[in-house]
Amino acid sequence: MKAKTQYKIRSKVWLYPGMAGWHFLTIPKKHSEEIKETFAKKARGWGSLPVEVKLGKMVWKTSIFPDKKSGTYLLPLKAEVRRREGIDHEDTVDYSISIKA
Repeated sequence: MKAKTQYKIRSKVWLYPGMAGWHFLTIPKKHSEEIKETFAKKARGWGSLPVEVKLGKMVWKTSIFPDKKSGTYLLPLKAEVRRREGIDHEDTVDYSISIKA
Protein backbone atom coordinates (compact mmCIF):
# COMPACT_ATOMS: atom_id res chain seq x y z
CA MET A 1 0.00 0.00 0.00
CA LYS A 2 1.35 3.40 -0.99
CA ALA A 3 1.96 5.91 1.82
CA LYS A 4 -0.46 8.82 2.04
CA THR A 5 1.29 12.04 0.99
CA GLN A 6 -1.57 14.57 0.89
CA TYR A 7 -3.59 15.79 3.87
CA LYS A 8 -6.62 18.08 4.01
CA ILE A 9 -6.56 19.95 7.28
CA ARG A 10 -8.47 22.58 9.27
CA SER A 11 -6.45 24.50 11.89
CA LYS A 12 -6.48 27.72 13.87
CA VAL A 13 -3.77 30.31 13.15
CA TRP A 14 -1.70 31.24 16.19
CA LEU A 15 0.98 33.81 16.85
CA TYR A 16 4.31 32.73 18.33
CA PRO A 17 4.74 34.63 21.61
CA GLY A 18 8.25 35.84 20.72
CA MET A 19 9.48 39.07 19.18
CA ALA A 20 9.59 37.80 15.59
CA GLY A 21 5.81 37.67 15.19
CA TRP A 22 5.73 34.34 13.35
CA HIS A 23 2.29 32.84 12.67
CA PHE A 24 1.77 29.07 12.58
CA LEU A 25 -0.79 26.38 11.92
CA THR A 26 -0.60 23.25 14.06
CA ILE A 27 -1.10 20.06 12.11
CA PRO A 28 -3.47 17.90 14.19
CA LYS A 29 -1.95 15.11 16.25
CA LYS A 30 -3.62 12.35 14.20
CA HIS A 31 -2.07 13.62 10.95
CA SER A 32 1.24 14.47 12.64
CA GLU A 33 1.63 10.95 14.01
CA GLU A 34 0.94 9.44 10.59
CA ILE A 35 3.38 11.85 8.89
CA LYS A 36 6.09 11.12 11.46
CA GLU A 37 5.60 7.36 11.18
CA THR A 38 5.77 7.48 7.38
CA PHE A 39 8.37 10.20 6.70
CA ALA A 40 10.58 10.71 9.80
CA LYS A 41 13.48 8.86 8.17
CA LYS A 42 13.45 11.42 5.35
CA ALA A 43 13.50 14.46 7.65
CA ARG A 44 15.99 17.27 7.11
CA GLY A 45 17.58 19.66 9.62
CA TRP A 46 15.58 20.16 12.84
CA GLY A 47 13.34 17.28 11.75
CA SER A 48 11.75 19.36 8.98
CA LEU A 49 9.91 17.88 6.03
CA PRO A 50 9.41 19.66 2.69
CA VAL A 51 5.77 20.26 1.73
CA GLU A 52 3.62 22.01 -0.83
CA VAL A 53 0.74 23.93 0.72
CA LYS A 54 -2.57 24.97 -0.85
CA LEU A 55 -4.57 27.55 1.09
CA GLY A 56 -7.28 29.52 -0.67
CA LYS A 57 -5.85 30.61 -4.03
CA MET A 58 -2.25 30.38 -2.80
CA VAL A 59 0.13 27.46 -3.44
CA TRP A 60 3.69 27.51 -2.10
CA LYS A 61 6.58 25.29 -1.03
CA THR A 62 7.86 25.34 2.54
CA SER A 63 8.63 22.90 5.35
CA ILE A 64 6.81 21.64 8.40
CA PHE A 65 8.68 21.33 11.69
CA PRO A 66 8.13 18.94 14.60
CA ASP A 67 7.05 20.44 17.92
CA LYS A 68 8.44 18.13 20.56
CA LYS A 69 6.22 19.54 23.31
CA SER A 70 2.92 18.77 21.57
CA GLY A 71 4.01 15.88 19.33
CA THR A 72 2.63 17.69 16.29
CA TYR A 73 4.10 19.40 13.25
CA LEU A 74 3.99 23.17 12.80
CA LEU A 75 3.44 24.95 9.50
CA PRO A 76 4.78 28.53 9.34
CA LEU A 77 2.32 30.88 7.67
CA LYS A 78 4.06 33.64 5.72
CA ALA A 79 2.91 37.26 5.97
CA GLU A 80 2.34 37.36 2.20
CA VAL A 81 -0.09 34.42 2.40
CA ARG A 82 -1.95 35.94 5.36
CA ARG A 83 -2.22 39.29 3.58
CA ARG A 84 -3.37 37.87 0.22
CA GLU A 85 -5.91 35.52 1.82
CA GLY A 86 -7.11 38.00 4.46
CA ILE A 87 -6.05 35.77 7.37
CA ASP A 88 -5.38 36.96 10.92
CA HIS A 89 -4.26 35.11 14.03
CA GLU A 90 -6.99 33.02 15.63
CA ASP A 91 -8.73 32.53 12.25
CA THR A 92 -9.53 28.92 11.41
CA VAL A 93 -8.50 27.94 7.89
CA ASP A 94 -8.81 24.95 5.57
CA TYR A 95 -5.69 23.95 3.68
CA SER A 96 -3.89 20.94 2.27
CA ILE A 97 -0.31 19.84 2.47
CA SER A 98 1.52 17.45 0.18
CA ILE A 99 4.64 15.85 1.65
CA LYS A 100 7.54 16.17 -0.81
CA ALA A 101 10.13 14.09 1.11
